[in-house]
Amino acid sequence: MGAAATSLMACGARSAAAAEHFPLTKSDAQWRAQLGPAAYQVLREEGTERPYSSPLNSEHRAGVFACKGCARPLFSSKTKFESGTGWPSFWAPLKGAVATRRDSTLGMVRTEVHCPRCGGHLGHVFDDGPKPTGLRYCMNGAAMTFRPA
Repeated sequence: MGAAATSLMACGARSAAAAEHFPLTKSDAQWRAQLGPAAYQVLREEGTERPYSSPLNSEHRAGVFACKGCARPLFSSKTKFESGTGWPSFWAPLKGAVATRRDSTLGMVRTEVHCPRCGGHLGHVFDDGPKPTGLRYCMNGAAMTFRPA
């Protein structure tokens, strides 16, 4: 097993996402070539990176976190917080930047977060975050890039 495979955990099949249509589409081969193994497994196969493995956990500069699949701006650094979970966490996305759907994989019901432009899996949102929203958008760093302000 390669380093990318050992640093990721399988989360579920793309059954729900496969039925949806997104403005940006590419072939599987194009996604693999663009993303590399770690980002491909998270964004296209709904995998989850291992906690504390992303350099974006310690990113504290002003800027914007964007989808690694299509560069869509997703979260402002102003909404990032230290959740202690091991994944980059935010209390709110940029307006209209993400979409959600029900995820019942792993024997539990969660709310999955994905990019509405390319359909890439980003992570999950939970209701245990800080004020003002009370939400915790728990994102995979492998699914995002960071652009400093």
